[in-house]
Amino acid sequence: MTRDRDPAGRARNNRPRDGLGRPLPRGTGGVERVPDDLLLPPLAALDEAQRLLDTGRPFHAHEVLEASWKAAPAAERDLWQGLAQIAVGLTHRERGNATGAATLLRRGAGRMSPYADDPPYGVQVAALVATARSLAADPAATATIRLRG
Repeated sequence: MTRDRDPAGRARNNRPRDGLGRPLPRGTGGVERVPDDLLLPPLAALDEAQRLLDTGRPFHAHEVLEASWKAAPAAERDLWQGLAQIAVGLTHRERGNATGAATLLRRGAGRMSPYADDPPYGVQVAALVATARSLAADPAATATIRLRG
């Protein structure tokens, strides 16, 4: 089987995915995908990631946040990477992978914590760090994730 490629020849996976980002057989529908080349301004990225989290699609929120992380200025990269790691940690929780979830939630919290004193873009860094650590410590815990105030 040949790999899906974009016009520039980069590998892309165009298979449909379920709400938690798991690949589905071709031709079976799935949820709307985040475009591979999506790059939003910071506030729009946070709003879109929040929308996806609110609709039970943390994997897709991770994709939005990951694009922002890769495009962010060096001084913000750990913030965006931490946000993306928390979103993928939530994905692992939903998929039943408690160990992977805990690892990524802790890693994301650690990356974000230096921004707690002066959080950019209204990100609720202290609350997100505390929530991520709480979810990592207790696989049965539940929480509402709010990226911004």
